[in-house]
Amino acid sequence: MSAFATILFERDGPIAWITLNRPDVLNAYNTEMRDDLYAALSALRDDRSIRALVLRGAGRAFCAGGDIREFGSAPSPVAAREVRWRRDVWGLLRSLSQPTIAAVHGHAAGSGCEMALLCDFRIAASDTLLSLPETGLGMIPGVVGTQTAPRAAGLGRALDLVLTGRTIDARLAERVGMVGSVVPARRLRAEADRLARRLSGIEEELVTAVKRLVWRGGDLGMERALGEERGLAARIAAGGRGKAK
Repeated sequence: MSAFATILFERDGPIAWITLNRPDVLNAYNTEMRDDLYAALSALRDDRSIRALVLRGAGRAFCAGGDIREFGSAPSPVAAREVRWRRDVWGLLRSLSQPTIAAVHGHAAGSGCEMALLCDFRIAASDTLLSLPETGLGMIPGVVGTQTAPRAAGLGRALDLVLTGRTIDARLAERVGMVGSVVPARRLRAEADRLARRLSGIEEELVTAVKRLVWRGGDLGMERALGEERGLAARIAAGGRGKAK
């Protein structure tokens, strides 16, 4: 286990576990957590022996969103934006070659919900509540929530969530596609571990290529996306797996 102030970073064989660890404030996301996550995800990105990541929260919640005590504390909006882009945690999480699993329970609000949506898979405990309340606070879901929510739940549901800030429970989230499965809270870790180990057994280059294709497909026209799919299928058939031509 690596020592960080706001997260726990553990390894169990080929599986990495990152636990958001500010339970006294429902794992609210602050600048220190941003820096810790960036360091942990960078290490994971560079370690080819790690084959899957599970992201979860300690205590009663996954993540209650941004720590409101830090709102407006940056020297200026420009400085805040520069720091954010120097440590692009969300871009790093999104670009990992390993499959990523969010094991969500309790509140996943704001950036917590968006963090889960950036993962490839989401397993929710039955007590999970998801929301994107930023608009009601005069902001937008700035952790790419305006883009990940419609990709997961469709345009209509995403607009509903983003504009009203309403909270939805785990079962509704499963029905609209925001989470893949719902399990009793006592089984959340075991189910996340089971999925992570299944994914870790798939050839690394194949996982990376399929992840890239599926994520990119929504940004391409159908004809171009199908062309990329055919190219990947041909390389696999020829023994090249996910390697580019």
